Amino acid sequence: MFRLLMLIRFKRQRVIFRANTTEINMAQVAGFPPIVSANSRVLILGSMPGIASLEANQYYAHPRNAFWRIMGELLGAGAGLSYQQRVAVLEKNGIALWDVLSQCYRPGSLDAAIDPASAQVNEFSGFFKKHRSIRRVFFNGGKAADLYRRRILPVIELEAPYLAHERLPSTSPAYAAMRFAEKLERWRVVTGGGLRAAGYH
Repeated sequence: MFRLLMLIRFKRQRVIFRANTTEINMAQVAGFPPIVSANSRVLILGSMPGIASLEANQYYAHPRNAFWRIMGELLGAGAGLSYQQRVAVLEKNGIALWDVLSQCYRPGSLDAAIDPASAQVNEFSGFFKKHRSIRRVFFNGGKAADLYRRRILPVIELEAPYLAHERLPSTSPAYAAMRFAEKLERWRVVTGGGLRAAGYH
């Protein structure tokens, strides 16, 4: 009887361990390569794609994320076009997309759930050397801006002092404190309105 109880307990422990391992693996996420061209003058950085984006293999794929709605208002790259067509519009207008992180441990989609110890940043030194036409960097939300400021900026401001950096309000549906009209007005700077000098703003 004692051996039977021990065997049952051991099997339960194995099941729990496997479940936890699966959960950890599912929460380990990796981002996309950049969307960038020789024409790029502006880089928009997020933190890490959410679950909807990872599943669709598209930047800003969540239907309630305001990014493509804003791009539709500013450039005509809205939901009426296919993803490939929207990307083509961005490239034509000199806009590149990427994320600050290359991979991290994050259960769910919220930036607040990113485990700082697991966060690995993309390689920006080589990126900016290769794409010297980029002069402005915009952050889609506070998390992307904070990660870049702490992990990337100390090196980049020495290697590429000509870059102007600016934080914009997050297009994520999780950031509901600002109305769409206000977000749109702030995002107009991406297309050339209200240019700022080089530095971090």
